[in-house]
Amino acid sequence: MSDVTGDRARPQVRAEGLSRGFGGVPAVREVSFTVGAGEIHGLCGHNGAGKSTVVKMLSGQLAPDSGRIVIGGKPVQLGSRQAAQRLGVALVDQELSVVPELSVLDNLLLGGVSTPLLNRRRAATARCRQVLADMGLDRIRPQQPLAELSIGERQLVEVARALSQNARLVILDEPTATLSDVETGHVFAAIRRVAARGCSVIFVSHRLSEVLELCDTVTVLRDGRRIATTAASELTVSDLIVQMLGEAPHRLTAARAPDPRPAHSLRIEGLHVPGRLTDFSLTAQAGRVYALAGQLGSGASDVLRALAGLHPQATGLVRLRDRAVPFRDPVGAAAAGIAFVSSDRKSEGLFLDKPIAANLLATRLPRLGRAGLLSSRREQQAARSLAELVGIADHRLREPAAALSGGNQQRVFVGRSLGRDDVYALLLDEPTRGVDIGGRAAIHRLLRAAADAGLIVLFASTELEELLELGDVIITMREARMVARYEGGADGAVLMRDMTQGKRAA
Repeated sequence: MSDVTGDRARPQVRAEGLSRGFGGVPAVREVSFTVGAGEIHGLCGHNGAGKSTVVKMLSGQLAPDSGRIVIGGKPVQLGSRQAAQRLGVALVDQELSVVPELSVLDNLLLGGVSTPLLNRRRAATARCRQVLADMGLDRIRPQQPLAELSIGERQLVEVARALSQNARLVILDEPTATLSDVETGHVFAAIRRVAARGCSVIFVSHRLSEVLELCDTVTVLRDGRRIATTAASELTVSDLIVQMLGEAPHRLTAARAPDPRPAHSLRIEGLHVPGRLTDFSLTAQAGRVYALAGQLGSGASDVLRALAGLHPQATGLVRLRDRAVPFRDPVGAAAAGIAFVSSDRKSEGLFLDKPIAANLLATRLPRLGRAGLLSSRREQQAARSLAELVGIADHRLREPAAALSGGNQQRVFVGRSLGRDDVYALLLDEPTRGVDIGGRAAIHRLLRAAADAGLIVLFASTELEELLELGDVIITMREARMVARYEGGADGAVLMRDMTQGKRAA
């Protein structure tokens, strides 16, 4: 496998020996690579490899301790995101920065240094319609409140905003983490159009097959250093994993529940959410992992949200441990033994400004005290125990959750619902969204261990590899209905057919 120097005919962006540390600990060490004009350049690495730090330096959020950034042949000082924008750098961050209270149009204009103080609404609206159409969002009105859109549609609006800025460099950090394959296709088409105009693109993603499909060149970071920069055409997913981890991954083998009649079950009959889900039924047994396979809008996520009490208009019958679940109310659902891990850890999950320990213990505080008073000793013991379970070092428990990488934040979010004797069914929506290959394997081990310990585990995912690797039973969904059920193995091509064009179950 040859190493690409990155010395292209028209180099547009160069990172030269970038280094950055925090509190005396190096996060990035002498990282160099070049992105040519019109090149789509992948940036890969496991959580903590230094990707986010490199992105923040290139987008003006952090200043390098040493090294320099060259754009258009000139060394530049990027003191802020606004300064970077003025030099032609547009960023789609991993965390959404759109504002739900504003319209789609206002979100597209928001934060752009070229947006005039008094903009012409008619011209801006026409431009907005074109941008939305380019992203496959022509069904959305420019004046529509962003709050009415799904998280995937909001992500598309964020991507559209960056790609419409006529930038010289566009950096996309996990832009497809919440998107279906169809929506991802729209994003890829838009990226290719931007690159064809001569714009440089840096694409950061944990979905390695996407990186190889989209990118011309791939740079891999590990432990803060550049390991290789290679033409994508010379790589396989296995090659990338070895570069990222230093070794081939060990696939997690799904254990089957040994007891054919487990202790308890979750029975769902005729679950219906107006406009979102129609006549969903399933009996899930303890000790097994059930996967709901479906693109965004298929109804897979709505099954979980309805069971967790987040769709108060839902109808149907839900029984857990032979007891009726008041599933139209999140407090009642939780009291019945249902724990839910949302796909949006930022808005519906973690308290990012609070300590990691507080996040781990947030749902079990009543059990850590007596007579309404918390026991500091019990809190510390419980926090240490959960930190060990999810792989977070003890000394980090007082740090804010925001200090963790995305993968470790997700471990905390999942770990909050583990090790509890009052939880019988664990529901997870996109449990490894935005998580690298190592963190993903760790979360899968946690979920497999939870099932082996007697929990019912039910998750929704749009990722074929995750569905096939983790699910004991896979239920495919499309257009708000169940399509088919697979047990004891399934074929990825069949699952994709079901999710995109398969016949729905009667």
